Amino acid sequence: MTSERVVWLPYPDLETAEAALGGLPEGVRFEPWVKATELPDSVADVEFAVVPYMTSTEALDRAEEMTSLKVLQLQSAGFENVLPRVPEGVTLCNGGGIHDTSTAELAIALALASGRRLDRFARQQADREWAPAWGRSLADQHVGILGYGRIGQAIEARLAGFEVASLTRFARRPRTEPEVLAVDELADRLPGITVLFVITPLTDQTEGLLDAAKLARLPDDALVVNVSRGKVVDTDALLAETSSGRLSAALDVVDPEPLPADHPLWDVPNVVIAPHVGGYSSAFEPRRDRLVAAQLRRFAAGEPLENVVN
Repeated sequence: MTSERVVWLPYPDLETAEAALGGLPEGVRFEPWVKATELPDSVADVEFAVVPYMTSTEALDRAEEMTSLKVLQLQSAGFENVLPRVPEGVTLCNGGGIHDTSTAELAIALALASGRRLDRFARQQADREWAPAWGRSLADQHVGILGYGRIGQAIEARLAGFEVASLTRFARRPRTEPEVLAVDELADRLPGITVLFVITPLTDQTEGLLDAAKLARLPDDALVVNVSRGKVVDTDALLAETSSGRLSAALDVVDPEPLPADHPLWDVPNVVIAPHVGGYSSAFEPRRDRLVAAQLRRFAAGEPLENVVN
């Protein structure tokens, strides 16, 4: 065991790591971990490791070799696929806060793209076709946010200038200031929601939450924007509702994922699909660096960590 505490960080070299983090705390030794399957030689010594982005489960294929590991820091907000593979005694922290800005922006962009027919116009541009079409504004819509955590709050903040008619928030636990309803009330409230943003975590309780019965309670011409996890929405039920033209959908996540090339959801004209890019923007790295720097300093000082999920 080395006298310094070994930390694996998602930067190619020490200079880059120090620039991104504003320096490293005393008493730690940096090792780069930028590819999930290429573990540094210090695998038995690492105590604090930041998992390469979008490779969480793959990165843990050799977790049993990380015999000194104390903290595993994710860059993703979701952790449902990782938690069962975390070695006993290791603290798992998610990337809560990293993706708030980027994902909330994409949620609004998807709603606008669907409502204002931007996907249709993009296809027309390729054909040099000038064909105006009537669109739906976010103004005057009755908006629901299913999952009122950090990203749900960030979506609401970005809706402030769009003159929506009403906003209804849902979360696992109800609360006040602002009013947040329990998910148990979702079915009763869906008939009054015309744009539903879905950003709830995927858990045993939320898998399949938006099933055929709940989707059927949304009013005609309602829009479902899913930026959470594909399995929160029943794909077959969503396909049926959108194929009939009754509902529209704007999806950053799907089930299965990646969506197979022959899946019928690709061909539904009132469905907009993005390839799970909620965090893929210029807003990612600065927020990732701030979180990693803060967590690393807490770890080095023996202070409680943030975003602990186990």
